[in-house]
Amino acid sequence: MVQDPKQKARRLARALISDMLVYHPEKRQQGIRNGTLPQLFKDEIEKSWLEYVEQVGKDMAETTSFWTEALNEILAGGGKVF
Repeated sequence: MVQDPKQKARRLARALISDMLVYHPEKRQQGIRNGTLPQLFKDEIEKSWLEYVEQVGKDMAETTSFWTEALNEILAGGGKVF
């Protein structure tokens, strides 16, 4: 089955960000509480971004908002942090 590249990119962004929550739930709570999510998750975000770019391509990664939307919706719990 052929999958739309944008749909694949959106799903991958959401999956990679969701994985951060699975492995670091307390860190996320602390980051939301203290307003330090970007700093606390800097390394995880960078590592996952590289994986995202590798899988969807640099052009798709940089010309869509899927990554930022997933960060804000999933990691930041709906806030506009990223």
